[in-house]
Amino acid sequence: MLNISALAYAALLFSVSCGPALAGDASVAVAANFTKPAEELGAAFAARTGDMVTFSFGATGQLYTQISQGAPFEVFLAADTKRPAQAVAEGLGVEGTVFTYAVGKVVLYSPTIDVTDGAAVLSGDAYHHLAIADPKTAPYGAAAVEALMKLELTDAVAAKLVTGENISQTLQFVDSGNAELGFVALSQVADKPGTQVWRVPQEFYAPILQDAVLTKVGEADPAARAFLDFLRGDEARAIIEKYGYEVRTDH
Repeated sequence: MLNISALAYAALLFSVSCGPALAGDASVAVAANFTKPAEELGAAFAARTGDMVTFSFGATGQLYTQISQGAPFEVFLAADTKRPAQAVAEGLGVEGTVFTYAVGKVVLYSPTIDVTDGAAVLSGDAYHHLAIADPKTAPYGAAAVEALMKLELTDAVAAKLVTGENISQTLQFVDSGNAELGFVALSQVADKPGTQVWRVPQEFYAPILQDAVLTKVGEADPAARAFLDFLRGDEARAIIEKYGYEVRTDH
């Protein structure tokens, strides 16, 4: 006959083997422009699967540097195609997991100046400071530089530029009044009045294809893989498009 301690031990084994599985927690590095949709996606993913997502936001280049230096991010949502491909090439990303999760849009934003005709505003003298994200590390900053070149205003605005570490800081510069206007992501200001937001024509800059990749750190984590699968689904697509991004159906 089993003694009481043996029965208790058997009951414990039964509860461990038959009880509900513990929820996973995926660590995700996310380009700053995607902050709002990522937070909503994380909540929707948790509600659907029970798994949690912990986000870290920043400039794509800076996040990639952290990944290359051993940061334990399991998924990387970049604001370009370069870094996810580079991650795979350098053995930091899992081959076959790269896909475009969103196509971003650049806008000129000002809470104090009517930017309905953004090109005219940029070439005028109604402002003293123009905020952009660092073009070396932030794809939206690089797109802003392209737009200024297209408008032939690179030299004219050079002395007015205020450079943000990432697109979130760039928006802060504008909202705080440190710059009267700035180039930001449409997703950040999608709810603003039309007079405050000028959508930069697509032909002014190369399409901002934002790619995702599963990192080697997350290769064996079911929650990380599940989150990437979730990003490809209809529920995620509706959330992403709500913030002004395009979603490719061929990914």
